[in-house]
Amino acid sequence: MAIGTGRPHEELRSLLADEIMPTHRDRWGDSHEWEALVDFQRQLGKHGWTAPAWPIEIGGRGLDVEELVACESVFHELSAPTRVAVYGVNNVGPTIAAVGTPEQKEHLRAIVEVDELWCQGFSEPDHGSDLAGLQCRAERDGDEFVVNGQKIWTSIGLGATHCMLLVRTDPGAPKHKGISALLVPLDLPGIERRAIVQITGEKEFAELFFTDVRVPTTALLGPENEGWRVTMTTLGYERSGILSMAGSIASDAEHLIAELGRGRGLHGPILQRAMAVYSRARLLRITGQRSLASEGDVPGPLSTLIKQEFAALMKDVAALAVDTAGPSGQLHDGPGATRDFLRSPATGIAGGTTEVLKNLIGERVLGLPKEPQAPGS
Repeated sequence: MAIGTGRPHEELRSLLADEIMPTHRDRWGDSHEWEALVDFQRQLGKHGWTAPAWPIEIGGRGLDVEELVACESVFHELSAPTRVAVYGVNNVGPTIAAVGTPEQKEHLRAIVEVDELWCQGFSEPDHGSDLAGLQCRAERDGDEFVVNGQKIWTSIGLGATHCMLLVRTDPGAPKHKGISALLVPLDLPGIERRAIVQITGEKEFAELFFTDVRVPTTALLGPENEGWRVTMTTLGYERSGILSMAGSIASDAEHLIAELGRGRGLHGPILQRAMAVYSRARLLRITGQRSLASEGDVPGPLSTLIKQEFAALMKDVAALAVDTAGPSGQLHDGPGATRDFLRSPATGIAGGTTEVLKNLIGERVLGLPKEPQAPGS
């Protein structure tokens, strides 16, 4: 299918409904197994739909926010599988494009072609939301870094091919200094991965262990010891990238309202909740448009507000879907709403916990003063 023939979301709907989804379901059914998800992602990649927001010159389609939201609604409407390239597309790729070397930007082609699937090595066992407290270290040895430490709650960490890894390269520097970002292939000697089984029974997260892992210095993303700045760029893209998913939340509310009208009756409290979720999703889209208009290409403080509201919306719409499913919504093997409900609390953790984001919103969006620290703290 040629790029630019018709409205992008209409092209996507036709491609998914007529070609990709029937073939995928014939082969995989409704499987959420890793191999099935990767296969779906590669089919999207073959048709140029891995990174629709990226500029055309680096393999994207250059879509604006309105079309991205419309496309996200199409994915949701057709119950398309999870796109496992999301971390490379929304987070790592834009950061490489912003601060990477020409050689590192070769990863962009590999992401678009689904030859590389990226995860982020940020959280650690004792420093999940406190990124500045990370202890995974990298020591220079000639033209290599030697990495030792551990990461936890790494999304798609079990199946990813590469990791954007945060390490401490200057242990004597202040907390927010002395951190560097490395682009690490996960097949290097000394890397061990262990699955974390979630309440849904899935293994979306992993622990990563690094023991004397040798990484070339050419893998350094951005300046050495300036990884905090690089990280804030990545998290900004992650939080604002969530905007395109607002369309799926609105679709959820619309679907629930339609279901209530068709067979279950327009129950007052349930209908009011559905309309509230839908209204908030539309407002989230407007906030995102304001953010992009005022902050330009690199996400700024408003992206934090977007992520915060998205997390709250995801939990509310998941609870609403379970409630409208009736008694079966409480069963682990019940409708898809049950799985979404069990997964929804994670949205308040990924990309910065709700508590941390509230502090950032207060300081950087509302301009409130920081809480004074006690003497000696």
